[in-house]
Amino acid sequence: MRSSTLTFLFVFLSFFANADWLLIPMDEQGQRDHLKAYGIAYWSLERSVEVQWLLNYRGGAFMIPHHAEIQRECTIRGVSFETLSDVDADGILAQIASPSVNMEAVKLEKAPKIAVYSPEGNQPWDDAVTLVLTYAEIPYDIIYDREVLNDELTKYDWLHLHHEDFTGQYGKFYASFRMSAWYIEQKLQAEKDAAELGFDKVSELKLAVALRIKEYVAGGGFLFAMCSATDSYDIALSAEGVDICEPMFDGDPSDPSYQNQIDFTRTLAFRDFTLSQDPNEYEFSDIDMTNSRRIDAENDFFTLFDYSAKWDVIPSMLCQNHTRIVPGFMGQTTAYRRELIKPDVLIMGETKANGEARYIHGELGRGQWTFYGGHDPEDYTHRVGDPPTELELHPNSPGYRLILNNILFPAARKQKQKT
Repeated sequence: MRSSTLTFLFVFLSFFANADWLLIPMDEQGQRDHLKAYGIAYWSLERSVEVQWLLNYRGGAFMIPHHAEIQRECTIRGVSFETLSDVDADGILAQIASPSVNMEAVKLEKAPKIAVYSPEGNQPWDDAVTLVLTYAEIPYDIIYDREVLNDELTKYDWLHLHHEDFTGQYGKFYASFRMSAWYIEQKLQAEKDAAELGFDKVSELKLAVALRIKEYVAGGGFLFAMCSATDSYDIALSAEGVDICEPMFDGDPSDPSYQNQIDFTRTLAFRDFTLSQDPNEYEFSDIDMTNSRRIDAENDFFTLFDYSAKWDVIPSMLCQNHTRIVPGFMGQTTAYRRELIKPDVLIMGETKANGEARYIHGELGRGQWTFYGGHDPEDYTHRVGDPPTELELHPNSPGYRLILNNILFPAARKQKQKT
């Protein structure tokens, strides 16, 4: 018995003594917890360990130099891993380098510093990004209007916009929730904050913040937004100097014929849209297709584009997944009308039969941005007051993987798009 035990320990220790690399597979069968696997990659980068992101190899696997601490952390977090020798790793990289395969190895070098633009008091489960960051154990800071206007964005590599309404119309919740205590309290707090920061109206404060964020992106920052933070942001930019708010929102009438004063050259993603002029409508414009969609939950999917990993490195990183077909999900802003998207914007995920885009990307100056429609990838019709999503029940969510692709994107060695 003692001899058998010693033999087992000898074989076990010999096996790991020859381990030079950890491979964290990201394919459907090979990974128990895809979401926490991103956290391992981030945790390694925080400790100055370079990570290789193997695009289109086993679902976008990570290959990391073997360290006992990283292996132990994988075990603790329940992340599947395999050990490789130098010979094994070289063989994988040689396979990836072949011009005959659609794969590429991208080096991740530095853990990006992450900020989430969110008002005080919001719970992590109010927003899919903070929810998945918390689950994946990736650290982030909360900032809001005051920090943005004080130029604190320069501290961060990546910024996520919580489901904010940048138009100053309080999320267009007026019809349904104007008598609710939370709505009244949020409106009063927003007006108080605007006054303290030197603005007469909330819409003016939000425009100033939107413009600072635009400067941040143009200067090299990475912006990610979901749901109503996407179209309301572009609408605010397009309406600079124009009052599009009705009296119940800002105390005075809107500008007559304000639709004709919209400047689409100021936006990141959208053009030629028509604003909703009804304060009782839970919609900002015709950018979003929520009210015109004819898809039930069982048949709601969108397809990720399959890019050339060697030539279209950026969208390939952003679309890494273990499936090309992603279950759809609703939000105040669910999907974007294709014909209202600017021609230089990259549509990375779409429901083609419905003429809608779900996942889009673009560049501004030295920076980049990604917009993602919908509220919560694992809660199809998330509503105000719904319980939080338990990601422990969805560790392999393809919809949440898209968020985490964007988290790691700034860690990559600077890539130039070749197309």
